[in-house]
Amino acid sequence: MKKSFSFLSLLILILLSVATPSKIYATDISVGATTWYTWYNASQDIITKLLEETPDIDPTFMYGPVLSVKFNNDFNLTSTYLYGKFDIKTNSHKIETTRKDLDLALNYRINDYLKAFIGLKYIGYSIIIDSLAVSEHKNNGPGLGLSATLPLTENLFLLANMAGIYLWGNNGLMFDGALFFFGTKSYGMNSNFSVAYYITPASTIISLGGRFQYIKTVYDRYYGFPAGMLADYSNKFYGITLTATYNFTI
Repeated sequence: MKKSFSFLSLLILILLSVATPSKIYATDISVGATTWYTWYNASQDIITKLLEETPDIDPTFMYGPVLSVKFNNDFNLTSTYLYGKFDIKTNSHKIETTRKDLDLALNYRINDYLKAFIGLKYIGYSIIIDSLAVSEHKNNGPGLGLSATLPLTENLFLLANMAGIYLWGNNGLMFDGALFFFGTKSYGMNSNFSVAYYITPASTIISLGGRFQYIKTVYDRYYGFPAGMLADYSNKFYGITLTATYNFTI
């Protein structure tokens, strides 16, 4: 876990140091909020194998703040944080999964329509079965991708981005009264597509679109736990996004 947090802190410092604004430029800032109505599909993971039941997962709203800081014509820093709870049902149990999702990226302008970005991804979630906390998973790592902005009219735009991610972390699990820890590695992709409209009098952008995320997780270390229970699994999250940001300059 210390390795994960050390990497997270180091990458944040690198992003901030590279993007330190020059005094000759004004700093453009966008702040706002986003929501993601999310469907969650999971392959047979360790919880499903323990319960020996196939879960029924209800879609839910994830929500949180968004921030963008433009330091000059070439670089800007963006951040999106999302939080939500999924209700999962089986024939015998009620399961609640709390999920946290953070994206932090430094963007570089290639031309008027295209940007490349490098950043970090953090995913954390906990699982409660019948009011008993049984699992907690935290992982983070780098991401790399491209984003595009295509103007349709003076105030209407198409926005798209896609990134590959590679994560590592730890998973804690309560089983038969004992606490077990596992090391994990994950890889996958994020993608977002939306239509954005700039409301000039309010200096506000409203965007509506969709988001898709795929994560494949592999257990690479386990201690004292039946190895046959540790099957690799994948998660898919997809749904509708709505975001509003207010733009100003300092």
